[in-house]
Amino acid sequence: MSQQQQMQLGSKERSLFTQVVKHYEAKQYKKGLKAANQILGKNPHHGDTQAMKALIINAQGNSDEAFVLCKVALKNAMKSHVCWHVYGLLWRCVKNYEEAIKAYKFALRLEPDSQQILRDLALLQMQMRDYDGYIKSRRIILQSVGPRGKNSTSRQNWTALAVAQHLAGDLYDAEKTLTTFEETLRSPPSKSDNEHSEAVLYKNTIIAEMGDTERALDHLEVIFKNNLDRTAVMEMRAQYLLQLDRKQEAEKAYRALLERNTDYREYYEGLRKALALKESDCESLKALYDEYAMQSPRSDTPRRVPLDFLQGEEFREAADQYLQQMLHKGVPSTFANIKALYSDSAKRDTIQGLVESYLEGTYAPLANGTSEKQIDGEKHATSKQSPFELSVLYFLAQHYNYHRSQDLAKAMELIDRAIVAEPEDVNLHMTKARIWKHRGNSSKASETMEKARSLDERDRYINTKAAKYQLRNNENEAATTNMGKFTKKDAFGGPLGDLIEMQCMWYITEDGESYLRQGKLGLALKRFTSVYEIFEIWHEDQFDFHTFSMRKGQIRAYIDMIKWQDHLREHPFFSRAAISAVKIFVRLFDYPHLRDQSLDGMNGNLERMSPSELKKAQKKARKAQEKQEQAEAEKVDAKKTAGVGADGEAKKEDNDPKGAKLVGTAEPLVDAMKFLTPLLEFSPRNMAAQQVGFEVFLRREKYLLALRCLLAAQSIQSSHPISYEQAIRLRHTLRSLSEPLTSKASEVLEAEFSPLIPPDADLLRLNSDYLAKNSDSAAHVQASLRVRQLLDPKTADDNQKDVIRTLAVPSVSLEDAIRGLDLLKEWKAESRYREDYVAAAHERWPEATVFTSKKD
Repeated sequence: MSQQQQMQLGSKERSLFTQVVKHYEAKQYKKGLKAANQILGKNPHHGDTQAMKALIINAQGNSDEAFVLCKVALKNAMKSHVCWHVYGLLWRCVKNYEEAIKAYKFALRLEPDSQQILRDLALLQMQMRDYDGYIKSRRIILQSVGPRGKNSTSRQNWTALAVAQHLAGDLYDAEKTLTTFEETLRSPPSKSDNEHSEAVLYKNTIIAEMGDTERALDHLEVIFKNNLDRTAVMEMRAQYLLQLDRKQEAEKAYRALLERNTDYREYYEGLRKALALKESDCESLKALYDEYAMQSPRSDTPRRVPLDFLQGEEFREAADQYLQQMLHKGVPSTFANIKALYSDSAKRDTIQGLVESYLEGTYAPLANGTSEKQIDGEKHATSKQSPFELSVLYFLAQHYNYHRSQDLAKAMELIDRAIVAEPEDVNLHMTKARIWKHRGNSSKASETMEKARSLDERDRYINTKAAKYQLRNNENEAATTNMGKFTKKDAFGGPLGDLIEMQCMWYITEDGESYLRQGKLGLALKRFTSVYEIFEIWHEDQFDFHTFSMRKGQIRAYIDMIKWQDHLREHPFFSRAAISAVKIFVRLFDYPHLRDQSLDGMNGNLERMSPSELKKAQKKARKAQEKQEQAEAEKVDAKKTAGVGADGEAKKEDNDPKGAKLVGTAEPLVDAMKFLTPLLEFSPRNMAAQQVGFEVFLRREKYLLALRCLLAAQSIQSSHPISYEQAIRLRHTLRSLSEPLTSKASEVLEAEFSPLIPPDADLLRLNSDYLAKNSDSAAHVQASLRVRQLLDPKTADDNQKDVIRTLAVPSVSLEDAIRGLDLLKEWKAESRYREDYVAAAHERWPEATVFTSKKD
């Protein structure tokens, strides 16, 4: 509180103001408001009290009212650092960090020595990655006299300054800062001081990052004995020795690490380099791994890694020994450990031959004996299959289900044999469900996975798998019910509300994709927006760690977290949700009538309706929606027990549970940019991201940006069929412009685009050549037919017939066939063509759910 305003308050009011601050910090907001109102009753224009009241109102969730009151406070006390500090806090709450920083800086002009304002400013600068500003703020905090004069003797203030310098790239000053603090210590820290142990290791990483490996090693030798993180010290020492080419010492260091953990692959790789063994020297490498396999009979790594580099008969012998041992033990993950080898077809065939021989009983048992008796190489007759035979059946079922060795009929036969022998085994039923999934029968896959779940209802993993398969079969309610078995019973919003609050992204994403398949675009967008918001929360969550990590001394973990946060939206879940959301917005732009939420769920048919049919459907759907909304409102009123979660905190009621506002947007392409901008920034090597980017920019008439996406996609995979189609569409669009581009824009665009497709190219001839060249690929043929439909709409009949012919391409996959059906729907093909297509596809994939009905 400013000196002038302190004089304006009497002693009783000053005491009350102190209580207001204490109540706010203790989250006793009602008491705080009461005290603030008492002050304002006698001093209605007291700015600091108004500001504190605004802060309390904001904490209660009324940010708009808080801003209005805080602006009034600023008018009444423009030169009060409290008012400006509160103004900055309000901006921080709404995530407008630029405005918050401005307010904090203005507050500091009025009160330069305020430690609280300095800390808040420093935190925001770190959040915004303003490293220069962060260094300046941290240096001021360090140099100023804090509470009890301890700022210059507090390790966390020195460490925070070093971190700021490190992240800004000033490694020399960062090391110097840490060294200066160490020199100020009057007595050496105790051996159990974890904060000191972490700080000296952090200093060591800075020295190593400077490239001075010799000095980093010398420093590590000094701290080696007393450092608490022994594993990290040993690993760093081994790496430094290897980098310095002190191979004998590095060998000893890596062998010491392997004595601690014989299953860590990086230690073996480090030891290989220390021994100067070439990757092609299979004999020496095999001897090395055999040495550790003998020393650690229970370790998997020294037996599994040699399978990566061995070839021919040596591979066969090693694989035979490994597989027999694992299958006799009945290790369920055996196939998961082995399948990486299938990229080599010779190894794949060898493994297949070995395991088939186990099933036939024509194999040689392990030298140290097995749990089965073998007579003259033939399997003895038995009424019941042994555990080894069951493991073999399970392995082979997975083998033939895998895409590199797929034979789904054989996989189903083998898994059925295994289930007959062991009908209560959850893993067997899960594998059968996966086989049904690969056959395209999502209904039977869901049913089988649910059967597996019923065999072990207490297992969370199988419960989530059952829910996932139900979502893939568009059984959203059943999936939510299953997930509800492991969510809080009294969670606000039910199981779905708890899953969103617990940030269960796989479920939210799968749920959104399910609704997208059903044409319920509002609910789909709602789920994808939830994923977007989760990443926003993750970004915000780092805020607390800027102080927590310094206070606890967890510096290396903090640096890793900061680097991870800088690439947060590279996460596959963000890419997956963002791509789907952008596709929906593009669809909403192309078909504006889909923005009518009352028609949600009918979207698959709406695009083929005539205007009069569409009008009738809209009227009917609106009536149905009104009835449904009325019924839901009555349910809410009946159940309303106040929006309180299991933790007792008030929860905001969702005013758009079905995503009507999201799908009803007036500017879908603008909304798409919310997802697309971070997607292109953080996942530039994602092909699907560049392709959806092209679609958005082409519709926004941002042709240079569309070309940039096209060229990025070409650099990832030049032969991708969608990239080819988009290139033709861009050239066709540029030729069809009502108004030509400016000469400068045209010059820049053609400089990049002409090498791909010349301005005067005959697009029809180019497309014919492309079709002839790629006639053995269904995906490429479909892309060519799309182009032909665009360039010459008169060929529509031939195009639809040719789509049906793609089903005869030997390499056509189920995914290609589904895309072909979607293409016919997009073209609003005649029903006879769609029926013929479904019939032909059903003949080739009789179990695929999408082709089970001949009527679309």
